[in-house]
Formats: sequence, structure tokens, C-alpha cells
Amino acid sequence: MVKPILLLFICIASLNDRSYGQEGPTVIQAAKLFDGEQIQNNWTVVLDLGIIVAAGPSATVDVPTGTDVIYLDADHTLMPGMIEGHSHILLHPYNETTWNDQVLKETFAERALRAGNHLKASLEAGFTTLRDLGSEGAGYLDVGIKQSVEKGIIPGPHLIVAGPAIVATGSYGPKGFGEHVSVPLGAYEADGGDDLIQEVRRQIGGGADIIKVYADYRWGPNGEAMPTFTLEELKTIVTIANSSGRPVVAHAATAEGMRRATLAGVYTIEHGDGGTKEVFELMKKHGVALCPTLAAGDAIMQYRGWNKGVDPDPSRIVAKKKSFALALEVGVDIVAGGDVGVFPHGDNVRELEMMVDYGMTHEQVLKSVTSVNADLLGLSERGRIMKGMKADIISVLGDPTKDISKLRNVQLVIKDGVTYRM
Repeated sequence: MVKPILLLFICIASLNDRSYGQEGPTVIQAAKLFDGEQIQNNWTVVLDLGIIVAAGPSATVDVPTGTDVIYLDADHTLMPGMIEGHSHILLHPYNETTWNDQVLKETFAERALRAGNHLKASLEAGFTTLRDLGSEGAGYLDVGIKQSVEKGIIPGPHLIVAGPAIVATGSYGPKGFGEHVSVPLGAYEADGGDDLIQEVRRQIGGGADIIKVYADYRWGPNGEAMPTFTLEELKTIVTIANSSGRPVVAHAATAEGMRRATLAGVYTIEHGDGGTKEVFELMKKHGVALCPTLAAGDAIMQYRGWNKGVDPDPSRIVAKKKSFALALEVGVDIVAGGDVGVFPHGDNVRELEMMVDYGMTHEQVLKSVTSVNADLLGLSERGRIMKGMKADIISVLGDPTKDISKLRNVQLVIKDGVTYRM
């Protein structure tokens, strides 16, 4: 006999109360469902052992006898768990504590405990996967946190971690100290062929899923962003990482840094503030995606005193809008990722809202944070509701294909078939 559970309004369950959905199959019947590509009506989804074992029109899906059924009316949208393309679980907003002080003054114990809270916030917000791009001075702490999630010690999204990231000697911070003072850096320095080969291999051995490199940084004569590594150095990093089956992601804000990173063979470029039409055309030709992190620059400018919506846009925001428009015009693949950590964890939807504000449609952004991110980031078992996919599913109140802000109204979160919010 089917046991109905009527889900019309939100009822909060503790993240520590994970009994529902752990034994036997779970069935969800949804009047409206976004499958990662388009809206479907009157679908049934069956979850078992962390996998979607059936999904399709309700008339075609057999409901196992004796299972619980979650009914979602047409006011709700069932959809894949969202994928955050650029996060820093070991950072918190800079208007709370500056980046320098987080790196230099916060203990690893404090940073790890904060990260646990950050993971909880993101999972409750419907993000069941995070790509974490750099521990920012905390070594391989992100690797240990990922392992803790996998062991069930703490709740959190699936994590794809980059470890400490690689920077050119002298380029990264914290800076501003006397020459006689040595301070911990926010990433690991390496230069030249042999040194870079050794560092990439060290990070692989340390448990990094991907390798992050800073193709440029703010180390120009006047503090402006300038390229760091040569094209050959970047190619060395990519060659070694790829030989182990790992991709390389590049922080790049300048046109030249983006050009070198693209030619070197990275799979995504982060930020891309100074991208030109020529560079974006090169990225499209080589299949390199852009993760624009619109919300990070927006947050930083507000921390510096910009009264958004009242004051004129600062030059940095004007330039960002222009470069993002160029990327869309050229047709570069867009990864949805906001650099969350610069702004509060759990507020990840802020990036998606800005992607709409800057020129994408609501439906394009919804695809970007689900199926497109899955495809671009090599997560073939996520981002869609279909048989064989991971049972990472959420529901929201409203229709996010028409209003992306409806993603803030998360009602249900299931990760690996386990219900974390209902």
C-alpha cells in the first residue's frame, strides 16, 4: 500500500535527522518538474540506494508497493540539485574579516569549523555539489573536509577540491610586510619546468581533484593585474595534471592571462574581467568555459562603500558587464559559480540572479547551474533527473524558469537519496 506524504508547505528537518529516505526506495510525484533541460508535467521519480532508478511520466512509472510517496503540487518545481562552480568553503565574507586576517590569524581549527557551517548553509540552499577552488592558506584542509563529508562525519554537498592552488613566486599574498618577515601564503609557489612538475605532483598526491593555477595576479607596477606564468609554464602544469586524469582551472582576469591559459589547455577560466571579443572567440574555439563570478566583484565593491542601486556603477562593474556581454555574444560556455565565500555561503543564488541581470534568461541560468555545469565540469552523473543519475534532487516553491529568484525558496533537499531538508 502506498503511504502518501503531502508536501505543500515547508517543514524544516534537522540536518542531523537523516532517517527519512535511507531505507528502501523513495517516490516523488511532481506536478511540475525541471529535468535539467526543460519543464515536465506530472512526473514520478523513484530513488533507491542513492540513485534515480526511474523517472518519467507518472502513467509510465511503477510505484513500488509499500513505499512512501512525496506529492508535490503545481506550486512547486522538482529539479536536480544545484552545482556551485566556484566556492571557497574555508573563507567567509571579507567585510567580517579581511582575507589577510583569515589567512594569518584564524586557526585551522576555526577555519574547519566555519567550513562545516558553510557546507550546511549551501546544502540547505539546494546546492548538492560544490567545486571548491583553493584552500587559501589552509593547505589540504579542504581535502580532509571532503573526506569527512564522504565518511558521514559532517553533512555537506559533494565536494570537488583544488587544494592549495599554485602561484608564481612573489605574486601572491598576504603582502605588505618587511623583507625580514616571512608569512604564510594563500597558495603554494612554484616556477619553471621541474619546480612546477614537482608541485603539481605534490598536490595530486595531497588529494586535489583539480589543479588551480593563477595565470595572472595583481602584481603590476601599480598593483594592476598582470600575467604571472609563461605559456610554456602553464602548458607544463596542464600536461602533468592531465596525465593523472585531472583538469586545470585558471584564475585569469587579464586578456593576456586568459589567452595563455586557453592555449595551455585549461578547462575553465575563472573571473575573466578583462576578456575581449578576440579572447572569448579563442576560448570558444578551444572549448574553454568561463566562470564569471559576477557576485564576487559586486560584493567587494559594496564592501568598499559602493551603495548599489543608488550610486553609479563603479568602473569595475561597468567593465564586468561589458566583458560578460561579450562572452554571451560570442557564445562561450558559462559555468555558474559566484566565488561564494567572498559573500555569504548559502547566498549562492546571488550569482544566478546577477547572471540574469547581466543578460541571460532565467531558463538559461537554471540550465547553467544544473545540466550545463554538470557537462562542463565532467559530472556526467549529476545535473539531470533521469534514470541512472545520482539521487541529488531539490524542490522549490515557484517556477525558476520564469523567475530565477524562486531558487531561494528551497523546500526539499535530497542528496545521495538521503533527505536533508523537508
